[in-house]
Amino acid sequence: MEAEEAQIRQSIHEQINRFFALKKSQEKFVPGQSRVQYSGSIFDEQEAWAFVDSFLDGWFAAGKKSDLFEKQLAEFIGMPFGMVANSGSSANLLAISALRSRYLPNHLNEGDEVIIPATSFPTTVNPILQNNLVPVFVDCDLGTYNANIKSVLEAISPKTKAIFMAHTLGNPYNAKLLREIADEAGLFLIEDNCDALGSKFAGRTCGSFGHLSTCSFYPAHHITLGEGGAVLSSSFELDKVLRSLRDWGRACYCKHDEKDPKGACKNRFGFKFKNLPEGYDHKYVYTHIGYNLKPLEFQSAFGSEQLKRFPSFMAARQKNFEALQSFFKQYEDLFILPYAIPQAQPCWFAYPLTIKENAQFKRLDLIRYLEDHLIQTRLLFSGNVLRQPAYESIPHRVAGQLTNSDVVTERTFFLGVYPGITDEKMKYIQEMLTNFLQQHTKQ
Repeated sequence: MEAEEAQIRQSIHEQINRFFALKKSQEKFVPGQSRVQYSGSIFDEQEAWAFVDSFLDGWFAAGKKSDLFEKQLAEFIGMPFGMVANSGSSANLLAISALRSRYLPNHLNEGDEVIIPATSFPTTVNPILQNNLVPVFVDCDLGTYNANIKSVLEAISPKTKAIFMAHTLGNPYNAKLLREIADEAGLFLIEDNCDALGSKFAGRTCGSFGHLSTCSFYPAHHITLGEGGAVLSSSFELDKVLRSLRDWGRACYCKHDEKDPKGACKNRFGFKFKNLPEGYDHKYVYTHIGYNLKPLEFQSAFGSEQLKRFPSFMAARQKNFEALQSFFKQYEDLFILPYAIPQAQPCWFAYPLTIKENAQFKRLDLIRYLEDHLIQTRLLFSGNVLRQPAYESIPHRVAGQLTNSDVVTERTFFLGVYPGITDEKMKYIQEMLTNFLQQHTKQ
């Protein structure tokens, strides 16, 4: 039976290899007919076989392969603990929810403030509101699109308990300084690292500065699990709370393959809780109002293969970013070009541009032209999130003015730099940009 099963698996593996070889032979870019995506998943027979092989094992819930991926990811980022979730948005929700846990001695309480950039993705803001906390919005700097550090300092009040900042589009902020500010003020720092896997600041990988950090593995991001996310944490206490919240709120932190019948705590039937019978099975004790935000096992098998390819992904993103930066240098009179602060080494998610007021065209003119020519563009997410319909009446505080966030809302967009943008696609992007700009800069 085992020999026959191995033979069938080998046959499936060979068919997967044949499928991807055929697919690669048929790929062809036709300028003006093929769509140039701003981002997308890059994978081949290696990821596909890892996924299928794991599926055939018949263990679907997070297991050994998820344990391995968590360990690999934590080591890559440089954090002691890593936990996979079903999405980056869930990772953000878990990170903020963990800080509300009464099992943390300095936990957040209802009404506490969390400082956040106004140019945020909605699911960076939403967990703050969903946990009955108050977001305090600060402005960004044009060109980096990260929160202005001086504004963050000025935003701190007696009610402030945390700072939650994204490395926008993979461009690192000064996370070292922000952690020092957080420590001095007794605040938590959470890094939203969803756009910035592989980015570094001062030689350290982004996602390793905060008490917590989050990743997203949505297909548009640096690596993908199909869907998926992760929370990295700096202590066992935080990791334990995160896993409880992810796994229905249960108290038990045994892993799937725990062999000791007394559990990892060695006290499975020895606990006494106020309203439960003595010795109630710890596996069915719930200490948090939790969720079910677990990943599937074969997603993690896929993710381990993606991590192996990630160095080539980073190199391709850098190459494409530099190609666009070189192109737009000749148009600095029309655009604010992106830049990184000293000591920052971005692994760019995209190439952001802000159209200057003196340009003879509007953002809508340019992005419509590009989209009509099958070149995808995207705005910088929500822009100033307070101008979005869902956030018009939320409880919040604004520290200072949001002038640049409003500029982003009106005049910023981005182009793709992901590894699927080949040299011929980049050439086509630049040709279409040249055609548009020549038409709209004639005197």
